[in-house]
Amino acid sequence: MVSIKGGRKQLAMGAVATVTAGLALGAFALSGTANGATETAKPADTAKPTIVLEHGAFADGSSWNGVISRLKADGYPVVAAANPLRGPASDAAALRSVLDHLKGPKIVVGHSYGGNVISEAATNDPDVKALVYVAAFLPAPGESALELTNKYPGSTLPGTLDPVTYQQTEGSTVTDLYIQQDKFRHQFAADVPAKQAALMAAEQRPIAQSALEEKATTAAWKAIPSWDIVTTEDLNIPPAVQRFMAKRAHAHTTEVAASHSVAVSHPRLVTDVIERAARATVR
Repeated sequence: MVSIKGGRKQLAMGAVATVTAGLALGAFALSGTANGATETAKPADTAKPTIVLEHGAFADGSSWNGVISRLKADGYPVVAAANPLRGPASDAAALRSVLDHLKGPKIVVGHSYGGNVISEAATNDPDVKALVYVAAFLPAPGESALELTNKYPGSTLPGTLDPVTYQQTEGSTVTDLYIQQDKFRHQFAADVPAKQAALMAAEQRPIAQSALEEKATTAAWKAIPSWDIVTTEDLNIPPAVQRFMAKRAHAHTTEVAASHSVAVSHPRLVTDVIERAARATVR
């Protein structure tokens, strides 16, 4: 486990491996021809896996912006999928349609409730080479996000919620959960600049209350190598819960003193962990 105090400790980036890889990519093989001349072979394939990012509750795809820009600068194709936030089964079906559409190896990343979704969507998908959980849930079959949140004390989320109930056309009632905007920064993004946190509060997407109560049916982390970023100043998912899930999944774990919005406040750290997972699992 790597521990980051205040997000300032630099992660080892495998400099020797990077130099070696660079030399290998730049090398050209020589082969003999009938007249004794030589010809230059093509460089080795440099294709990188696609990084698929799944946001969680009270957020949207823009929460990954800092991570996306860094991944793309490093040559990775990236897709930030839209999460409907209706329930793990239906949300996983939506994400699975994206995964099926993308060809080649993939690294799938989930933040918060997005961890529930990737754990189901990636099950039995041979093209998903690694899972990365970012301040996220790693439920086992039969567990819900709400159940895991309450496993250890520390979450102050319930007191900040702003429920909105509406009736669907067929007559069923749905309760959507928002975070009250004046409480959003302290609860969700305490280490994000105030102006940016205010924008996030206004743009937040609600999650159906039933989604947090719906139980998982599969757990892709049981078969796919996993990485986990544990946020030790998290007020949504208590750090003790995050550590419990990471240990159970035998995940490669990095701890950082950060809020629940770690992808916004520490995008370089999150990018580094994703790229480490990609290098370790895609050859």
